[in-house]
Amino acid sequence: MTTKIIGTGSAVPDQVVTNDDLAKFVDTSDEWIRTRTGIRERRIASSESGTSDLAAEAAKEALKNAGVSAEELDIIILATSSADCCFPSGACEVQAAIGAYNAVAFDLSAACTGFIYALHTVQSFFKAGIYKTGLVIGADTLSKLIDWSDRSTCVLFGDGAGAAVVRAEENGVLTMTMGADGSRGSALECGGRTTGNFLTGKKPELGYMTMDGQEVFKFAVKTVPESIKKVLSESGTDIDEIKYFILHQANYRIFESIAKRLKIPMEKIPTNLERFGNTSAATIPILLDEMNREGKLQRGDKIILAGFGAGLTWGATLMEW
Repeated sequence: MTTKIIGTGSAVPDQVVTNDDLAKFVDTSDEWIRTRTGIRERRIASSESGTSDLAAEAAKEALKNAGVSAEELDIIILATSSADCCFPSGACEVQAAIGAYNAVAFDLSAACTGFIYALHTVQSFFKAGIYKTGLVIGADTLSKLIDWSDRSTCVLFGDGAGAAVVRAEENGVLTMTMGADGSRGSALECGGRTTGNFLTGKKPELGYMTMDGQEVFKFAVKTVPESIKKVLSESGTDIDEIKYFILHQANYRIFESIAKRLKIPMEKIPTNLERFGNTSAATIPILLDEMNREGKLQRGDKIILAGFGAGLTWGATLMEW
């Protein structure tokens, strides 16, 4: 058995923040951001809305799209780097919100590669015959981890959630790969709560995101094509058979470099980062949901999901829709 996506859903906050809005309080401009990233606007969650809220909303939409009840779910995996609290897990909060009381639930942290890591994890449960129906979610509210005076990061990220209902079937995922290089982790990191306690006299504080943009760019344009070539080779699939390459939505220049290295037309790399920015683990499932609902994915289409993120991590999945 393998993993087949049978329904998708997504959710983004109502509040739209444009490049011009950012230019009011940080040294940047719409032109500067667009020409370097391709981003025009992003969605930002309110103080009353958290990662689990968006994840639950996306989950409900995915269940509706799949025609599956919450009670049928055996497992829920939430990929996130910005859970609302240390515990309970965001996945358990989603389980309660949607009434999926028969499902085991846990979070997975692999940053922007999280949805792919989660998909690979549920694949292992399915192949082992442990579970049959699952919910894989990618959700982040990185706006709450950003230093909004740092233009190198604050212009890039947005909030959102995407979900996929998956089932163990004969057709679906064909092959997958993932990897990590912890020695390069400092290129993209976010400090956790400081280790303060009553013995040290220090009050715990939340850290903020930092990124070496050039290092991450070089990593992405090398690693993503390599991971795509690996799943193609292992499955014996020609690159011309792939209808779409659904990539982590980080930077339009990264897309152009990947297309050049793979010698594929840009038309095969769909995007929505111009409207949502980088929503971390949510980028791939949000885009997947949009394409599914717009009828761009037809039964039997071969697609590749590929991403990269903090860790540094990477992964790719070749599947038949």
